[in-house]
Amino acid sequence: MGHLFYQARNRKPVLEQARGVYMWDTDGRRYLDGSSGAMVCNVGHSHPAVLEAMRAQMEKSTFGYRLHFETEASERLAAKLAAKAPAGLGKVFFVSGGSEAVESAMKLARQHALATGQGSRWKVISRAPSYHGCTLGALATTGYSTLTEPFAPMMREMPKVPAPRAYLDGLDPADPATGRAYAEQLSRAIEAEGPETVLAFLVEPVGGASTGALVPPAGYMEGVREVCDRHGILMIADEVMTGAGRTGAWLATEHWDARPDMVVMSKGLGAGYAPLGAVIADDALVGPVLDAGGFAHGFTYAGNPLACAAGLAVAGVVEEEGLCANAAARGDALLARLRGLMDRHEVIGDVRGMGLLTAFELMADRETKAPLPRGLNAHQVVVDAAYAAGLIVYSRRTRDGIEGDHILVCPPLIATDAHLEEIEAGLETALAALAAQRPAAG
Repeated sequence: MGHLFYQARNRKPVLEQARGVYMWDTDGRRYLDGSSGAMVCNVGHSHPAVLEAMRAQMEKSTFGYRLHFETEASERLAAKLAAKAPAGLGKVFFVSGGSEAVESAMKLARQHALATGQGSRWKVISRAPSYHGCTLGALATTGYSTLTEPFAPMMREMPKVPAPRAYLDGLDPADPATGRAYAEQLSRAIEAEGPETVLAFLVEPVGGASTGALVPPAGYMEGVREVCDRHGILMIADEVMTGAGRTGAWLATEHWDARPDMVVMSKGLGAGYAPLGAVIADDALVGPVLDAGGFAHGFTYAGNPLACAAGLAVAGVVEEEGLCANAAARGDALLARLRGLMDRHEVIGDVRGMGLLTAFELMADRETKAPLPRGLNAHQVVVDAAYAAGLIVYSRRTRDGIEGDHILVCPPLIATDAHLEEIEAGLETALAALAAQRPAAG
């Protein structure tokens, strides 16, 4: 054991280098990064344009504290993000990561309420399952009991509504009535809490790790927007995982007519080159807060010029290389390959996703949707077997973190059909390893 400790005792090889979609350990073994790290490395590893932009910024400055200086890099990235955001979302606040972005958005919403005479509003409703971050504020909105229960005495948990898992509830995801029904669950929750106490609804447009690339049913996002308007609450889109092109558009909310009041981004925004996140807010939310004395919040590395230079270069690569379009096209091809695996492996009970945010869920029975036995730990078996075969994928337990297993397959947006073929082969090997273990576990 070294001096650095990790989340668990299992150890991994030492990383030597990474290029494009591939990574090599110090023994020379190559891995295909089929999950973009933790759905982060959208433009691939060691992209020369990003590295050059960072080198150029390092020659100028690597740090400028936001209370002492404005920086060209942060202003340029803010302008880029505002231009790519929905109309009216023109104010940007930088942070270092996704948890910080969610925390910042909630605090901005609360301070706006105070500044506009709505001090009774403080509750942020979210979904279960969901994941919004590991800081106590973000964790309070996370619906994933294995992550939240240890810290419950230390935080004020926020209200939850069910995630729109139509496939588990036996509903038709293509029917707009299904989406509207889930949206009305939000309306009933707001009424039960007291609309005058509710500040915002925090929603992942496409589910992340907690629900495994859950695409909302037709009508859901539009229904949520209407419910928020009806009750006078804010809609905050958590695009930490979905933003920066992952779903085939710069922001996942672009796929629906459901303009958010705030967007939070991270992961693909910095794409693994530097810690970076952002809150993009409606102009009308920021003005009253600044007029009331300023935003009582911030981080030392907020707007770091080196991180912002990296983010600006990443956005340029996404635009110049057409990576949103590639994510959409390769995403359709990847889903087709995953459905092919489902045809060959009965243990796959559902395939879902949008763009290059895809997943498949493992089940004991497709018809009843019964999960595999917890003791099998199927998601970890698949991840470990894939890793041994040179493929990195990501997994979580679908049903509140307690049971159910899904595998996220989310390669960098530069992925080609040849890479998808290699991913499919690695998953075949991993699923065969799971099949070999199932009888003993049963």
